[in-house]
Amino acid sequence: MTRIFSGVKPTGHLTLGNYLGAVRRWVEVDQHRAEALFSVVDLHALTVEHDPARVRRLSRQAATLLLAAGLDPELCTLFVQSHVDEHARLSYLLECTATDGELRRMVQYKEKSVRARGAGQGVRLSLLTYPVLMAADILAYGADEVPVGEDQTQHVELTRDLAVRFNQRYGHTFTVPRATRPEVAARVMDLQDPLSKMGKSHENGSGIVYLLDDADTVRRKVMRAVTDSGRDVAYDREGRPGVANLLDVLAAATGGSPAALAGAYGSYGSLKKDTADAVVELLRPVREQHAELAADPGHVDRVLRDGARRAQETARPLVDRAYRAIGLLPAG
Repeated sequence: MTRIFSGVKPTGHLTLGNYLGAVRRWVEVDQHRAEALFSVVDLHALTVEHDPARVRRLSRQAATLLLAAGLDPELCTLFVQSHVDEHARLSYLLECTATDGELRRMVQYKEKSVRARGAGQGVRLSLLTYPVLMAADILAYGADEVPVGEDQTQHVELTRDLAVRFNQRYGHTFTVPRATRPEVAARVMDLQDPLSKMGKSHENGSGIVYLLDDADTVRRKVMRAVTDSGRDVAYDREGRPGVANLLDVLAAATGGSPAALAGAYGSYGSLKKDTADAVVELLRPVREQHAELAADPGHVDRVLRDGARRAQETARPLVDRAYRAIGLLPAG
């Protein structure tokens, strides 16, 4: 059976972009067709300056939202990354397989290190090496597929390179995974800056729809979305990115085609109104289910504890095999 691994980083509140770009596919497709493991990858939140209490709070919130969105512990494995030691164990072996040059070429390292220096902060070594930890997240489970957004494809390519290199040097150990992407709304853009991804850790949240935003807040953000010059509604990602983003969101929320939807609108105002209404209805059941789950934290704890146990049972034999393959003496 195909095995899937994917994760979400608790560096901010989950957004409409996270939902349309990844989580909804996990819920509606991936957990039903494959042996699926989904993780709150909290170790990745430590690569930049952070508040420990906030990381813990956002980790719990992310897990609760994933359950609220429809992940079913009977169908998939949901767990917190730091609860399974095999991630860190395997990461070091892969650091011994990766090269300094290929890590410094990673686009996100270049961008985030510049921002850190610009803010007068030191650049943590983990910011350079975290793609190796991401590779460990995937390879520890023998995953065949990794559902990711377009911006994470480079990391999956690194994972593939490390798996192939390890297998060639030390004997076949790892499955070489492939990246998969949803066809629609794989990359939802910021409503105020349609050239930038809708990211959960942006300082300015005016262009970001969070999954826990109330209906009035969602409508206000969508109605204030940046559009483009001209008055006609046309789907043109390059020339009309603001309108194209709204059409992408509306299409993903209603199941239509962005290009076909464009022909149904004669004004930006009507497009924004329908997009706002569609997003409100899309997120309503998620918010309602989140409120119920948040009122019973013991249930969420049990799900995460059981998930971590199952994840470790899957990962440990493979990681132990990697330790033997690379030349480490087995424990007595």
